[in-house]
Amino acid sequence: MELLHSLIFMLGEMAPYILLGFLIAGLMHAFVPQRTMARHLSGSGWRPVVKAALLGIPLPLCSCGVLPTAIAMRRGGASKAASTSFLIATPQTGVDSIAATWSLLGPAFAVIRPVAALVTSFFGGMAVGATERTDVACAGGCDDGPDMAHGGKKFIHKLRDALRYGFVDLVGSIGGWLVAGLVIAALITVYVPDGFFTTLGDIPVVSMLVVLLVAIPMYVCATGSIPIAMSLMLKGLSPGTALVLLMAGPAANFASAALISKEMGRKAATVYIASIVAGAILFGLAIDYILPRDWFAVITPVHGACHAVGEMGLFTLTCSVVLVALLIISFIKNRKHNHINITEMTKTYNVKGMNCPHCQASVAKSISSVSGVTAVDVNLSTGVATVDGVHDSQAVIDAVRAAGFDIA
Repeated sequence: MELLHSLIFMLGEMAPYILLGFLIAGLMHAFVPQRTMARHLSGSGWRPVVKAALLGIPLPLCSCGVLPTAIAMRRGGASKAASTSFLIATPQTGVDSIAATWSLLGPAFAVIRPVAALVTSFFGGMAVGATERTDVACAGGCDDGPDMAHGGKKFIHKLRDALRYGFVDLVGSIGGWLVAGLVIAALITVYVPDGFFTTLGDIPVVSMLVVLLVAIPMYVCATGSIPIAMSLMLKGLSPGTALVLLMAGPAANFASAALISKEMGRKAATVYIASIVAGAILFGLAIDYILPRDWFAVITPVHGACHAVGEMGLFTLTCSVVLVALLIISFIKNRKHNHINITEMTKTYNVKGMNCPHCQASVAKSISSVSGVTAVDVNLSTGVATVDGVHDSQAVIDAVRAAGFDIA
């Protein structure tokens, strides 16, 4: 029962902030034209790099999900420097994870996390920019026409799209990672003895290197990493080491580096990993040796969580119930999509590289543009795109690959 109580307590702490993050993320998706974003990321110098970082920090995209977005920006005219900056900044944080960080780890972590993402992405982007002599602005697709995905819709339709993206698509995308993070955190809290990591925590650099060895091959989303970091701190790891996990866990993994190497070159991939690792260690050391320790004290009474449900206010309890309901609905919906009836007018395709609702929307939009396609259903969890209508299969494949994804 203690495991369940711990899980309920952390859920109650995070639920209001996560729901707020979902809402803000949906509004950003529906009301901010992505073509306009890409136009601002072309050219050389530090301005596109800073713009890319500031653009990426609030976006709730995972480390793999951000790849098609950055590739599309790159092919639409964004420089390598700006694309790398966007790749480094975006997966480290987001409006949902910033809110959730505040709820579990406090305001200091919530502020330092996006600042660290901004600094590491700026220097990483500039380092990549220094390796290329020229960069063609708006090559092959940066035009000044209207963005029909945003400007052509009425306000009420945009609001509907925002709610659907935030509370349906985004929940389906990161819901599994969020649940996994909460479960892992609860297991650590209940079954790892207090002070287990105290000896390792006395040598922050060593503990940071150990966390990096685990975090780089591992994948966890920015929000799902928060309860894990909190639980490790409760067991003796330093706040700086927790920040290393919060930065490297979501942002650095071998799959991302491999795709970046293929699309933008080995130098960009090397800088991508090196920037995240160096930035995480430097900011982690700054927290442990320079900033006041009491800023990062975890005072959450996890062991008193057996009364968590009874102590929840009505608002917190409501948010927790809503979040759980959204997760259950998302799970059921994904299960149903696994059993799609195929007719003679329907073809299915396996799309690789989709890891977020934006990826899903990009694939659906690309396939919809193919002549003869009458309906498209893209399942994010299975990677299966079901396409209705008499159409050319090769045209569908070409459209999806042009959007930055692999398809079979």
